[in-house]
Amino acid sequence: MSHLGPEEESRKRSLRRELLEVRSGLTADDVRETGTLLAAHALELPELAHARTVAAYVSVGSEPGTRALLDTLHTRGVRVLLPALLADNDLDWGTYDGQDSLVRVRHGGRTALLEPAGGHLGPEAVLTADAVLLPGLAVDGRGMRLGRGGGSYDRVLARLERAGADPALVVLLYDSEVVDRVPAEPHDRPVHAAVTPSGVRRFGRPSPASV
Repeated sequence: MSHLGPEEESRKRSLRRELLEVRSGLTADDVRETGTLLAAHALELPELAHARTVAAYVSVGSEPGTRALLDTLHTRGVRVLLPALLADNDLDWGTYDGQDSLVRVRHGGRTALLEPAGGHLGPEAVLTADAVLLPGLAVDGRGMRLGRGGGSYDRVLARLERAGADPALVVLLYDSEVVDRVPAEPHDRPVHAAVTPSGVRRFGRPSPASV
């Protein structure tokens, strides 16, 4: 349930529409090229370079591409967890073992998602992650993330908070999706970094290499 006022809620919907419209104009080559750049910048993050377990996701459609990043992490021996959407919009998790370990799943009338084909580990598996890569549509200077509105990752972030887990939270975006302000609610949790094709922007928590 949203705690935003009508004006803020309307602004949130409008911002989502605008951002999705821009994404819809991207070509497959655009997505592939930016995915390569995203992977290169993300892998420079100390939080990923030293992670043993990373919770990530498989990009679909015009989302910033994650395939190159997933494959590099897997090749390095990192345990990569990928989400499987449950009926109540919560997320279960399974391990990524390469492109052949994915299965295309359609949930109702939604866009088909690529999910782990093997056995699932339960929603609590995300608590083992050293870093969590989050999808999003935008982030602002406070690190507040705008999602698509389904609430799945709000549940993940709430689960981490309840358990006292403190993984690095990283959102993957296009450069134009770093904006002045995202409408935020009291329960929203800021991310620690945003990775875009042009580089990394940090929010609030210093790099492990600098402490």
